[in-house]
Amino acid sequence: MKIVIIGDGKVGHKLTKQLSEEDYDVVLIDQNEGKLKEALNKLDILCITGDGADARIQKEAGVPTADLVVACASTDELNMLSCLLAKRLGAKHTIARVRNPIYYQQIDILKEDLRLSMAVNPELAVAMEISRIILFPDTAKVETFMKGKVELIEFIVKERSHLDGVSLAEINQRFQIKVLVCAVKRGNEVIIPDGEFVIHDGDRLHIVASHKYIEEFFRFIGKQRKVKNVLICGGGRVGYYLAKQLLNLGMQVKIIEKEQKKCEELCDMLPKATVIHGNAADHDLLMEEGIEEADALISLTGVDEENIILALFARTKGVDKIVAKVNEDGRAQLVEELGIDGIVSAKTATADAIMSYVRARQNSLRSTNVESMYQLVGGRVEALEFIIRGETDYTNIPLKELPTKANNLIACIGRGRSIIIPNGNDVLKVGDSVVVVTTEKRVQDITDIMV
Repeated sequence: MKIVIIGDGKVGHKLTKQLSEEDYDVVLIDQNEGKLKEALNKLDILCITGDGADARIQKEAGVPTADLVVACASTDELNMLSCLLAKRLGAKHTIARVRNPIYYQQIDILKEDLRLSMAVNPELAVAMEISRIILFPDTAKVETFMKGKVELIEFIVKERSHLDGVSLAEINQRFQIKVLVCAVKRGNEVIIPDGEFVIHDGDRLHIVASHKYIEEFFRFIGKQRKVKNVLICGGGRVGYYLAKQLLNLGMQVKIIEKEQKKCEELCDMLPKATVIHGNAADHDLLMEEGIEEADALISLTGVDEENIILALFARTKGVDKIVAKVNEDGRAQLVEELGIDGIVSAKTATADAIMSYVRARQNSLRSTNVESMYQLVGGRVEALEFIIRGETDYTNIPLKELPTKANNLIACIGRGRSIIIPNGNDVLKVGDSVVVVTTEKRVQDITDIMV
């Protein structure tokens, strides 16, 4: 599969790295020759220096024979124009990163006129991710599968959770609720557990279940906090999208933004929110605006380090739920080790969405398709949703009889309106949606997890 990526920014570089590691034929276009040399030295790709909206450059990159062109350059206009040109030159599919809220409101019309296969809004994707975390404030991360019917949450086992020393088999026996712990991070170790696995304080559990049973799980372990008052530091696009969603959920939202013009725009667009003109990094301002009374603090400034400092300060003031936007992967891991469990990244959310599309296109001729894909535990584990399109060697056979490889798990089955947390007697059928959790890369079909 030949893929051309236009723009070697944060999203473009992360996506190029992931695709090259999975042996896709990748060509990267960017005007910055220095950045391209760095990418060329580290990755097995072809680099073209030039303007991605130039037909001559696109032809040189092989766009006329490309299976997919992804435009994630600096501006929406350049991305949309690049995709339109790529389609006219013969590219089979195109994806544009579109960030402007006005453009994105009209994206259905634009997709048709520009013949886009997909449009990705990084800020909206991150805002939706944070919103899900706020709805489950005891979680560090929430992803959805099967069109929102199934949730995969990351939960850190802390003291007084009544889970320390309890095996997974005991949880099922004690609670009688349909949840499955599908991956665990303990220190630097990543484990795909079985029923004999014993939980310890500090473990990061990845749990899959329907929304109803996730709620029941937290009720059983004595955690039912609800967020009512949210303090957002940074009034950029993520802050706007997030505030709009939280206000619609009935929460009280206060935004601190240092640019006067942005404050005025936010007041017009979000009349129910309280907008404060000031520097969120100002200790006295945070105290004055009630950080100690906030149920959640969301740090969304444009600087990773500032977001980290704000998150750590909020923790010292007893804020229950803290989420920080940290785009650089190394810093995100550091913040996690410092005890801030809610970390989000626009580039990661965008790259994951595009990777899901790429996997689906790659598998279009197979009996199953990848519908969605998320990376867990810093990319060391993947959760993939497949749809079984036709009869295979593994359909209608009890799962206990399927020879699956180690560190691979069928975590959930969607059948019609039913959500099945499978046991050994369940079978896979044509039409099922299946969530697979794996530590292996390049899993593109359910057969890839079989011995």
